[in-house]
Amino acid sequence: MIRTGAEYLESIRDGREVYIGGERVKDIASHPMFKPLVDIRARIHDMQHDPAKRHIMAYREDGEWSAIGNKLPHTQSDWWDKRRATDTLLEDIGGIVTRVGDETVGEMWSLFDGQDVLNEVDPQFSANIRNHISRVLKADPFHVSANTDPKGDRSRPPQDQDPDMLLHVVRETDTGIVVRGAKYETAAAYANQAFTKPTIANWGDAAYSDYAVGFICDLGSPGLKFICRTGFAGRAPSEDYPLSNRFDEIDTLVIFDDVLIPWENVLFYRHTRAAMFIRATLHRYSAFAFVQRNLKFADMLIGAALFNARQTGLDKQQAVQEKLAQLAVYREGINAHLTAAIALAERSPGGLLMPNQSLLYSGRVLACSQLHEVMHIARELCGGQICVTPDKAAFDAEATRPWLSKFYTVNEDWVAEDRRKLLAFARDMLNSDYAGHRLTFQLFAQSPPFAHLAAVYRNFDWDGPLELVQKAAGLSEKVLGERTRTPGDSAVSQWFDTNTSLKTAAE
Repeated sequence: MIRTGAEYLESIRDGREVYIGGERVKDIASHPMFKPLVDIRARIHDMQHDPAKRHIMAYREDGEWSAIGNKLPHTQSDWWDKRRATDTLLEDIGGIVTRVGDETVGEMWSLFDGQDVLNEVDPQFSANIRNHISRVLKADPFHVSANTDPKGDRSRPPQDQDPDMLLHVVRETDTGIVVRGAKYETAAAYANQAFTKPTIANWGDAAYSDYAVGFICDLGSPGLKFICRTGFAGRAPSEDYPLSNRFDEIDTLVIFDDVLIPWENVLFYRHTRAAMFIRATLHRYSAFAFVQRNLKFADMLIGAALFNARQTGLDKQQAVQEKLAQLAVYREGINAHLTAAIALAERSPGGLLMPNQSLLYSGRVLACSQLHEVMHIARELCGGQICVTPDKAAFDAEATRPWLSKFYTVNEDWVAEDRRKLLAFARDMLNSDYAGHRLTFQLFAQSPPFAHLAAVYRNFDWDGPLELVQKAAGLSEKVLGERTRTPGDSAVSQWFDTNTSLKTAAE
């Protein structure tokens, strides 16, 4: 059931129209700017077959193997398994990749939870989402996400400007709907399918709109054009930019030039309530995998900063230890939110187990809002040499090698070559074009900061603090108004109620 890496490579050689640097790409799998990430995605498939990794990356059910990342979450163990599989992947490849499928497939689970909303439009739509979730489990496609449109003038409704600024339906046929517009989709040029849905739009009071459409798009469909930003791979030697050359996930403007979407791939259409539901719950599951990447990146920041401090014994200084502790607090804050989100997980409307929503979304705010600050702390700890060190060619050249060997050898443990490698790694992680791109990507990849805070606002238990103050201040109960939870029904109380052995031990 799980494809091999070779089968994945063959699946994207379907004649799709991909452009990068203004030129059409002949073979995506071998193009130097796509190849590093294509190879990593192929590696994921092969890890799921590897006897040493299969028990971590895949699970067996009814005699068939499927990817852990695609498994519907029903228990806490499912979430621990997903977390372990992601850690295993990132440690195996030695870097961070975000758009590889496990963080985007969760968006479809949110729609699975909204089947009642879909049934208001057409029961076939809820059947479609169930069928596609089953297909992902069985066919193992590389699944990505399509959210953001070019947007145009957002002070005006789409109908009052070029209508193609937001993806929309232009006509219906017996076989499906025909759509036109564009979407930004990271990794789309080398993926198999995308969950395509509306961006945040001004629906007004309209109950129906041709812009309120969500579907699974086969990325080999006729009429699609992929216009990619220029990648970082190959711009400079990999010895000097080890991350840029291996982990750049190419972003793509996908043009829908009258693309036919078969009815069986349509998940909702015209119903604005369904569109608003999916926007409000889109990251209910996928935020977990996204924030987990922030945790792994924090480990990389700590490792690079600590190695640099230890090289010259600066880790013994209190001021340096305080800076390292700040990195550790950031890291452990993310770790605590992810761990607690599993431990206090909640049952979803569709019967799945979702990470505790308030804790997960709060952890995302922590991870993203402080990222630029901890990167700057890591820069400070790595020192100024990350921005002034010569490149690998200078360390190899006969005329300059002796001098660089002399001044970059710290002691018998840290010779010049190891020092150079560490400085190149830190420079690429913190100072390069790739580093700046990744920082911006982390800020907006799952929606902008105001939307992150809006998700916290929608999911935080406001009743608990209100009830506490109402009782402590002796206020009448009527000031509480309508409450969303029963008194004392906190997340911790729910957790103890569903973990009777721990409850008994505590009592």
